Amino acid sequence: MEKSHRLNRIQIAGYKSIKRLDLPIQDLNVLIGANGAGKSNFIGFFRFIRNLVEERMQVFVAQKGGADKILYYGSKVTGALKVDIDISPNHYAFKLVPGQGDRLFFEYEYCGFDTTYRYAENINEKITESDLAAYSREKDYGAGKYVFDVLSKWRVYHFHDTSGSAKVKKTGKISDADYLREDASNLAAFLFRMRETHPKHYQRIVKTVQLVIPFFQDFKLRPIYNNPDNILLEWIDKHSDMPFSADDLSDGSLRFICLATLLLQPKLPQLILLDEPELGLHPLAIAILAGLFKKASHRSQIIISTQSVNLINDFEPGHIVVVEKDRETGESVFNRLDKDKLSYWIDEYSLGDLWEKNVIGGRP
Repeated sequence: MEKSHRLNRIQIAGYKSIKRLDLPIQDLNVLIGANGAGKSNFIGFFRFIRNLVEERMQVFVAQKGGADKILYYGSKVTGALKVDIDISPNHYAFKLVPGQGDRLFFEYEYCGFDTTYRYAENINEKITESDLAAYSREKDYGAGKYVFDVLSKWRVYHFHDTSGSAKVKKTGKISDADYLREDASNLAAFLFRMRETHPKHYQRIVKTVQLVIPFFQDFKLRPIYNNPDNILLEWIDKHSDMPFSADDLSDGSLRFICLATLLLQPKLPQLILLDEPELGLHPLAIAILAGLFKKASHRSQIIISTQSVNLINDFEPGHIVVVEKDRETGESVFNRLDKDKLSYWIDEYSLGDLWEKNVIGGRP
């Protein structure tokens, strides 16, 4: 992807199970590890950043149970959350400290070109929300606008909800199609517009879905007859011209449609994050999904966590980040695999084999 918009490195100190982390980020990053190792905390950190950028940090912190639930083992152990994000050619950093009402407050927040930072106007005055949006509106302060624009385009997706009440199965506004929402609630509207404006990308999605769902013919995308401002996700079976609804798809099939749409759309978000995207997928679908991730990583940066041995078999050692809990401190430790150190093993075994044999770690 374009070098000037890449997340090059992220440093986190004091967020949930992450006591201290300094992790270079590549175009494709696959987190593996045991349950509770900290993979989801890392993915969730980017939701925290999204809420911070949208000036909803206090709401997010309250929903998560307060500052004590955010800080590594609480405020008695961790006095501050520190973050430094390297987005070539700029940096963004902040420090949050706990305060009255179990809330977090900015002690400082700055961004700038390379190591030239701009501090908050008065670091002694507690700030309850980010000033990044305000920085971005200052015409003479390009770094603030750059950082705000980049962070605003990071997306954490979650397609796990395929229950009867899932929004992806409900009617939605046909005009809600500017981008695919994080829960795919506007999938029908998004595909409808893509079919009209980017038919080649739309057909690529249809053909990819057919590889996993052989009886799938096409989507049936149209305004609702008696309510033309709305649309519902429908599809056609190869053996019938009767339209079916999303309720007639298996959970895994619906999730794969969401994933294929996300990864094959014309313009990808600058950073895509997914927690266990393989949930409910057939091994063949997982292999196809791995290919979609690798292809998408040429146009975006991808960070996923997985419990799937089959999924990591299709990646290179350098893509894999092993996450483990330190048994003494309880902190999450992140280590990227080194291909050279595994050269003896990878000639004979797949990455999945090495994971199962505990050669690369990531086991309970």
